[in-house]
Amino acid sequence: MVFEKTVLNKALAAAFDIPITVTYWDGKTEKYGEGESQAHITFNKKFSFSDLSSMPTLVLAEAYMNEEIEIEGSIQELVSSAYRKSGSFLTDQSGFAKSMVKLLGNHSQKQSRADIHSHYDIGNDFYKKWLDSTMTYSCAYFAHENMTLEEAQVAKVHHILDKLHSTPGNRLLDIGCGWGTLIFTAAQEYGLETVGVTLSEEQYYYVRKKAEDLGLQDKVKVFLMDYRDLKEGEFDYITSVGMFEHVGKENLEMYFQKVYDYLKPNGRALIHGITGQHRGAGVDPFIEKYIFPGGYIPNISENIDHIMTAHLQVDDIEPLRRHYQKTLEIWNENYLKVFDEVVESMGKPFARMWTMYLQACAASFEAGNIDVIQFLLTKGASGQGLPLSRSYMTKADF
Repeated sequence: MVFEKTVLNKALAAAFDIPITVTYWDGKTEKYGEGESQAHITFNKKFSFSDLSSMPTLVLAEAYMNEEIEIEGSIQELVSSAYRKSGSFLTDQSGFAKSMVKLLGNHSQKQSRADIHSHYDIGNDFYKKWLDSTMTYSCAYFAHENMTLEEAQVAKVHHILDKLHSTPGNRLLDIGCGWGTLIFTAAQEYGLETVGVTLSEEQYYYVRKKAEDLGLQDKVKVFLMDYRDLKEGEFDYITSVGMFEHVGKENLEMYFQKVYDYLKPNGRALIHGITGQHRGAGVDPFIEKYIFPGGYIPNISENIDHIMTAHLQVDDIEPLRRHYQKTLEIWNENYLKVFDEVVESMGKPFARMWTMYLQACAASFEAGNIDVIQFLLTKGASGQGLPLSRSYMTKADF
């Protein structure tokens, strides 16, 4: 017991750049840092050195889920503090700190379906509790500081579609269409013929029913299939939001090649996803096990390499890191309001797991560990139909 406490004591002393208080399993309390404590961590059980030395983020997150650790104060601020502190278990990549491991997994089509099912098919009712009415589960775009989450999600869709400078009557493919806000907007407001692809049964039936309710069956098609199996010909435009994070490291090259293959000559694609600029590549073992099995966050240079290999042309790159931080903070506020409902329907460990996930992700964006990048790509270098300046900022920004 003394050895484990000594190791943990040493790690925590170097873990944060804010003052914290820690109560250990033997009832003794220690304070780290100067000034008034900004968080209080209580360990209700002893942790083995071997567990902590291998994957600390997974061990500590599971302990929080199971009430073996209690945290008074902001989880987001604690994680942000650890990212800011040089040598902490989140910034040191060696020894005790091997927390950002690359669990790449096997991304067969069968495995991809299982991975998507485990996250997105939790149930629409769960997501309805804390998402906005658009049912958009990706980074919003806050064109103005005082936007509501719903307004910012609508602005994000316009921001994406406006970048494409589309022509009414043309065809758009959305790879990983979610609950369909983008393809419905593209059909109703931009006059496009749209096709959405998803592996989530919950999302598929939701989109199909909504298309019928809106009388848009002729303009909105949705397929429950792997995007690699689509047989719908070529498209003028492709969008893909929050998708390439799910395909796996070994399939990233194929993903961008498929974007190329599905585009008509001079066609345009807007690819939006989580990307590391520096050390953010890989996955965290907690996220891998509980939230996004099979996920992998590529760094920006990996994506550019695959884009070049696929012979796609880069026309614009835009980072939206702070937008996702704000999105997650609002999601967390919404989630905490329905926390007791989630406990009742899904159990307390599950409910606490999502608290940890939302706040830790907000911290990761805040610290710059990961980013969200929008890549505007063309098939061919002509740029036909695109303006000479960033004049795509229309509906979302004015």
